Amino acid sequence: MVFRALMRAGVSLDSQEKIVETIPFSIGDITAGSENELQAVVVGDRCHVDLPQVIEQSGYFATVQRRAASGETPRKAVTDLESFLANNSSKVWENSWVRFPYRKLSSFARQTFKNDLMTDKKNPGAGQRADSGKFFFQDNNGQIMLRLPISYLIKLALADLLGSQQILPDLIRSTGIRLLGHFLNDNTSPETFSFNVVSSTEKQGSGIAIASETAIRYLLTQLLVQYANLAFGLLENGQEAQVYCAPHPPVRQKELNEHVPDSFYRELFMSPCLSGWDKGEEKFRYMQLCHQVLSRSQLNGVAKLRDAGIILNNLVVLPNLSNISLANNGTHLSIGSRRLTAALANKASGFGAADEKLLGDLAIKITEHFLPLFVGTYTAAPFRLGYADFHPEKALGFLPHELDYTHLRMLWRRWRKKADISIFGQPVTPFGPPVIDRFLSRVFDLKGDFVPDYRLVDYLVCLLSTDMSPALSGQLGNSDQLRQDLAQMGVFDEQMSLYLLYKQREFSKMGFSGFEGRHYSLFYSFVKDMSQAADLQVLITALAYQYMARGIDHSVIPDGSSIESERRQVFFASAIGLPTFFVRKDTSNHFLAGIIRRTRGVRPSKRYPGYLRVLVSEYRLALLEMLRQDGSALVEQMGLKETLDELKERLQQPELYAASGQLTKGILDTLGSRAPLATDARTFNTGAEQYYRTSLRHKHTEEAFDLLQARCRIMDQEESNLEESVRKALRLSLQGEDAASFLKNRKEDVLQGKASISTLQRIINLLLITVYSDAQPVSEPLRLEKEDMPCCISM
Repeated sequence: MVFRALMRAGVSLDSQEKIVETIPFSIGDITAGSENELQAVVVGDRCHVDLPQVIEQSGYFATVQRRAASGETPRKAVTDLESFLANNSSKVWENSWVRFPYRKLSSFARQTFKNDLMTDKKNPGAGQRADSGKFFFQDNNGQIMLRLPISYLIKLALADLLGSQQILPDLIRSTGIRLLGHFLNDNTSPETFSFNVVSSTEKQGSGIAIASETAIRYLLTQLLVQYANLAFGLLENGQEAQVYCAPHPPVRQKELNEHVPDSFYRELFMSPCLSGWDKGEEKFRYMQLCHQVLSRSQLNGVAKLRDAGIILNNLVVLPNLSNISLANNGTHLSIGSRRLTAALANKASGFGAADEKLLGDLAIKITEHFLPLFVGTYTAAPFRLGYADFHPEKALGFLPHELDYTHLRMLWRRWRKKADISIFGQPVTPFGPPVIDRFLSRVFDLKGDFVPDYRLVDYLVCLLSTDMSPALSGQLGNSDQLRQDLAQMGVFDEQMSLYLLYKQREFSKMGFSGFEGRHYSLFYSFVKDMSQAADLQVLITALAYQYMARGIDHSVIPDGSSIESERRQVFFASAIGLPTFFVRKDTSNHFLAGIIRRTRGVRPSKRYPGYLRVLVSEYRLALLEMLRQDGSALVEQMGLKETLDELKERLQQPELYAASGQLTKGILDTLGSRAPLATDARTFNTGAEQYYRTSLRHKHTEEAFDLLQARCRIMDQEESNLEESVRKALRLSLQGEDAASFLKNRKEDVLQGKASISTLQRIINLLLITVYSDAQPVSEPLRLEKEDMPCCISM
């Protein structure tokens, strides 16, 4: 069946050379795009910022105060909230909304906002959303004010910039209007997705193209936030909005979540979904459902830990009924195959949805074995857990829903051994009462642990199949049945999209056929890390189809929860930083068994009879050698030999070359600390947030700005070949300067946040021109060679 589906998709099985030339995701066959989630904060005194004012003026706060005064509620419920409001020396309020006068908006921005307040944007007659009033209020002077999340502020800033310039070329205006829908007001964090789908050619892969597009999109976001701070009067009213890359829910937001009920948390932090959907209120209700389901799922995980034998008594710390994991931020990197898409669009090909599903599920199962290569190497989310955090019901996050009991017990035992929680050589988990845990931590100097990518543990990144309903069996409708099973177990909801590490993008739903990588946390560099990660994702996916063409089918990687858990455990072990994992000697996963045979240092386990003890480091090196050997033709075709050489350095010397090492060094330098465990957990994690908000934001912005300069140098060189509308727009924006010099002279103002409104308008206009140019079909698309790369990104 697999061979037949491949041939229907246009794959030639005549020879190895033909296979490499015709399989999906080979060079010239790829399209790519990304979606990025960012962290938003407002800096200012509590008397000027929306979040503390909303808390103070809320009915919930008044009710708690009244009940505390009458003795119905402990006084601590009030003092905890008062402490959150009063003790904020940094003046940083994570995920706060902003307030500014409605009159500051241009007419076009007002019209954009009015349209986004519709119940159904495709049906104006349906009227306004029922919650429209929450975005308006009157100040003490009777002035109409707006309250908006920063994720929507960014879109409104672009609309205002387009509407506030009297003379604006149609090219810039139309491009800007097209991009409005790419700024999403979803969940909690600001989200954006690719302005243009990028493509590979016979000469160049898609990695550098998608990394550059992502960086330029990030730069535009930074410029629009700076513009909003000035044009909407935020700075003059004591508010500074900031947006940056950060993987974890903020520490103070987590602490606040411990003191408020889930309904009030959603009122404070769930975005209203004004932008990105025709029926925003429906999407808002869906996001509330997601929050409720994940909160319930986290609570149900405690019962699984008891059933697994990890919790042996009733001394547990119950998770909060309000789960904060949806406030995490990552990157989703999607790749599409022109060949698969064309075959599905052509009914005469005989390649249909069933074939797409058959091949796609198998490609995912193969790819999941290689995902440990990405963890910590290209993205990371460094995190410190203190001793008191080592309650299994807290530390293990959503792992009870992602691994079966056997692998969960193995992982927890190894994690306890790795962490600094031992007394006289025996790991001792916290007892529960904070006073006892603090006493033990202080007396025995128990530091807890440092985790390279805790986002992958603290967030539900995938769901374990049931034996009756495997998610990746290759059968149409299998994920629907699994969602029903999980809903009955209290783990998930049928209305929600199934969570997977590597997810198929079906032609019938997306308009293209491909896959979405959802395992990326925080990139240290767009060009150095994201581009190589994208190329590696393409290589592994293409290799998966090559394996199919060589005879691997679903029988080689059987379905079943234990088999699924067995191959995924090393992914989570890599995220936690565990040195070993265990595989059954007689595993029925023949593909995994083949990898283990190529792995050095494997020996029978003394603790677990019938299992092999495998070093994570050696397993990952074995995966790398498989890419070199089995995928040699693809590596040569895609020009990825150097990428694989650098990957080996990342794997063998992570502290120097991997994203985890680079990010950890930046955090430690910010704190002036020598090692993660030399700093207490809260200090390290708040220091990480400070590093992301300051130094890393500056680095990302500079890197993106340099990419824009490189793009503009090419435009300067090719000015005579540009279409007349582009030349006209450039003349108006540059006012006699060449593009590269214009940007060079204003770079520091942008990096220091001191650019004027006029400067920001002109830079954004120039950026929109490059976005327009990159969207035009050309015979030879933009190629950024090494000499065009920003010098600041070299390692």
